[in-house]
Amino acid sequence: MKFTWWKVLTVILLLYSAVAGFLLPVPRLAIVNESIRNLYFHVPMWFAMMVILGTSVFRSMQYLRNPSARLDILSHEAAKSGIVLGILGLATGSLWAKYTWGAWWTPDPRLNAAAVALLIYGAYLVLRGSFRDEQQRARVSAIYNIFAFAAAIPLLFILPRISGNSLHPGQTGNPGFNKYDLDSTMRMVFYPAVIGWILFAFWMTQVSSRLAFLQLKLDEK
Repeated sequence: MKFTWWKVLTVILLLYSAVAGFLLPVPRLAIVNESIRNLYFHVPMWFAMMVILGTSVFRSMQYLRNPSARLDILSHEAAKSGIVLGILGLATGSLWAKYTWGAWWTPDPRLNAAAVALLIYGAYLVLRGSFRDEQQRARVSAIYNIFAFAAAIPLLFILPRISGNSLHPGQTGNPGFNKYDLDSTMRMVFYPAVIGWILFAFWMTQVSSRLAFLQLKLDEK
């Protein structure tokens, strides 16, 4: 497998953000304290999730215009990568909640909306598995994928802001980290982490897509 420059960059960025995220100093904020280091992991995972899910929707729209097994596989594998990142985002968020708010899960609008969004994408996987005809499965999945992404946008970015007070920074009356002290040191780790996780999402999708293409060739034989 050709190891291109962006894969090397992905490894460097993720290693850098992990090591620097644990070792470099962070602002001493009330309640959040050292748990603010999770900002380097939890938030970039959600960024990467949205980017790769957007890529999946783009491939779905391409499929509806020009149906092909290749586009269906690319869309499906990108959606699976997004779901994996979403699960990791929920897991790191739950861990953060335990050490910041004292509970693994709270009735927070953003938490509940994120869980609903992932359930919608979980239904996408169930829906694909319910069809035996490949063309019908690909077409219905592409349509559902578009509507799932359209539902995820308000669930993650709009409804939490209009559903009352939230424990999450940046929601309703709760100020974002910039309002506190997201200093230059944190930015030096946070932004590379976002880029690294986005690149990792594409890398993961590329690998799984290649495996799916190989399986398709074997099935054709």
